Amino acid sequence: MRPEPGGPAAPPAAPTTPGAPAAERVGVDFSATGGAPTHRASGWIYGMTEDASGPADRFFHDVRFRRMRAGGAQLDSPGGWVSGRYDRRWRATRAQLLRTRSLGGEFILLPHDLWGADGHPIARFPGDDGDWADYDAFLTRLIHDVGAAGAPVQWDLWNEPNLPTFWNRPQAQYFELWRRTHRRVRAAFPRQPIVGPSFAGVPTTDGPWWNQYLDFVRATDTVPDVVSWHALPGDPVADVAAADTTLDARAIPHPRPYQVNEYGAGDEQNPGAGSWYIARLERAGADGLRANWAGAADLHDDLGNLLVRDPSGRHLPKGEWWVYRFYGSQTGLVASVTPGPTRDAFATAAPGAAKVLVGGRGTPGAVAVALQRLDATSGIVRDGRVRVVVHRVPHNGGGAVRGPVTVRDAVVALSGDATTVDLPRADVEDAFTITVLPPPAARGVGIP
Repeated sequence: MRPEPGGPAAPPAAPTTPGAPAAERVGVDFSATGGAPTHRASGWIYGMTEDASGPADRFFHDVRFRRMRAGGAQLDSPGGWVSGRYDRRWRATRAQLLRTRSLGGEFILLPHDLWGADGHPIARFPGDDGDWADYDAFLTRLIHDVGAAGAPVQWDLWNEPNLPTFWNRPQAQYFELWRRTHRRVRAAFPRQPIVGPSFAGVPTTDGPWWNQYLDFVRATDTVPDVVSWHALPGDPVADVAAADTTLDARAIPHPRPYQVNEYGAGDEQNPGAGSWYIARLERAGADGLRANWAGAADLHDDLGNLLVRDPSGRHLPKGEWWVYRFYGSQTGLVASVTPGPTRDAFATAAPGAAKVLVGGRGTPGAVAVALQRLDATSGIVRDGRVRVVVHRVPHNGGGAVRGPVTVRDAVVALSGDATTVDLPRADVEDAFTITVLPPPAARGVGIP
């Protein structure tokens, strides 16, 4: 919702009561800027209908859709190659690949789902009893189909190979699958990135599975182009630091951004935690794909659970979709943010508007956002004043949300080219946005 242009400000938040904990502080410095935002967190696992006809384009465009990860999971149960039902999964994968590309996104292919290892009990895995003939035939078919589709993919060779849900075999057998698949894909598509290991966990300097994998790919010259893992939960900033340490120790180059290709556990799928992950992925310089906890037909719809459907089947946005919409609207240059202990923010400044997305992960309490060096922005400060518009993005229990709720809309005088925006205590699942605009010269000035 937009406030009435130039209208009266909403009442300020009530002051903190005596004895209440002090507000957590987050700082934004608009004089220290980086490059243009790339919206690296705007990726999802599945979220398109089986034939890729829905949801409508606007739900993707409005959030600056960047990438999708899919491979026909849960279509037929059991399904996939191992059950003699590859074709339906491939048709869905191809349709979703082509629509993803038409929307300007990258597509990350999941061969394990096309094989049929999507959590349903299956009769065999690649390489059982040392026999790779069936898997080689599967790869031959898949490589042919990807080539015939005429659109590039990223090859995520096998999902969560450290979990029996997806790889119920010894680690050594997975390593042989990795070696064989890497060499087949590299020979067929030398320019298409290989992604892995996409394991269920985060990089650690002493974690045995992660480090054994790195030792293996280095020894066999099968290092992935994009190194990936799952943060369920995790902190992308700390995890990237651990990944750097473990790869650098082995002299493994990693020129491409890391890919956290599942982030957001089930209880983190809300505006507050979603905003926090966006800020942390941007801070870490890692690409992200939001996890999808839906099942069956719902997996293939609803933009990765960011949308709900009314009784007529019409898609409606949840609160977290509005978070990604605001994130997608952030243009210009990225501003420097000093996070608080449990809160973080992503801030940008473009001519005429500065925008800050503030989130936390299960952390209640008020937040004070210090906006510093607003004089370094363009077209925002006028006669030492700015207009500050604050919105709360509600979770609403995971139901439909009509739009962000106006908390404040006021013209404020700067002190030392700065002002502090006090965000009130709210539900831990909610997020806040701050938009800083030039003060209106007359009524009728709206929010971009």
